[in-house]
Amino acid sequence: MGQPHFIVFANEKGGTGKSTTAVHTAIALAASGHRVGALDLDQRQRTMTRYLENRDATMRRLDKQLPRAAFEVLEDQTDAGLEAAIARLGEVADVLVVDTPGRDDPIARATILKADTLVTPMNDSFVDLDLIGQVHPENFKVTKPSFYAELIWNSRTQRAKDTGKSVDWVVLRNRLQHINSHNLQRVGAALDELARRVGYRVIPGLGERVIYRELFPKGLTLLDLPELSDVSLGHIAARQELREMISGLAVPGEADIEQPKAAAAG
Repeated sequence: MGQPHFIVFANEKGGTGKSTTAVHTAIALAASGHRVGALDLDQRQRTMTRYLENRDATMRRLDKQLPRAAFEVLEDQTDAGLEAAIARLGEVADVLVVDTPGRDDPIARATILKADTLVTPMNDSFVDLDLIGQVHPENFKVTKPSFYAELIWNSRTQRAKDTGKSVDWVVLRNRLQHINSHNLQRVGAALDELARRVGYRVIPGLGERVIYRELFPKGLTLLDLPELSDVSLGHIAARQELREMISGLAVPGEADIEQPKAAAAG
C-alpha cells in the first residue's frame, strides 16, 4: 500500500491560525479530488477535530453533501499510537493533513520527520519571526537562526538520511496586512534572508478576516460559501487568498501520489 503525501502544520507558538489553515487546506484538497485524511495531534485543544465535527453536523442538519476529510484525534500519544492512526487514515487517503499542538511536543517532532510538506504558519510580525530567527533591534537584519529553525534543519537532515527524501519546508505568512508598511517590508526582508540560510519557501497565507472566526461553529470554509450563503466582495478576495495559498503549497497531483490499493467510504 502506498504512503499518503504528508502535509504537517507545525509551529510551537499558538495563535498563528494553524488549525484554521490546516482545515481549509484539507477541504480545498478534498474539493479538488484528493482523498484526504486529517490527523489532530492535540488531544487537549482538538481544534481541527471540532472544526470537522461541526462540518459533519452541518451536512446532517442541511442534508447536504460537502467535500470532507476522514479525521481522527490522536488519543494514544505514543509512537505506536501515531503509527496506528497513520495506518488507519492511510487506508482512505492519498493526502494526510496533520495539525500539531502549539507547543514543544515529542509526537509532533516524530511527525515532522514524516512530512513531505512541512508548513509553519506565522503571523506577520517580529514576535512570530523570532521562532525561526533573531534580528538586530536597530537594523532588523537577521543575526542567527533560532532553536526552531535548527530543529527543523536537523529533522530534515535526519529524514534525508533515513529515507533519501527531501522535505519541502514552507513558511506561511498569515494575517498579512492589506496595505504596505515598513513592518511588512522588514519582516519580509528578514524572512527572505533566513530562507536563503535555512532553506524554506515563503508563501502568503490567509488574511486577518472576521469570516474565519464565523465559519468555525458551522465547520464551513470559504469554498462552501457560494453554495450556502450570499458572497460579498470581501469573501471573494478571501477565497482568492485561499486558492493562491493552496497553489503555493504545490501538493502533487493525483497522478504523482502513490495511491492506496483500496479506499473505504468517507
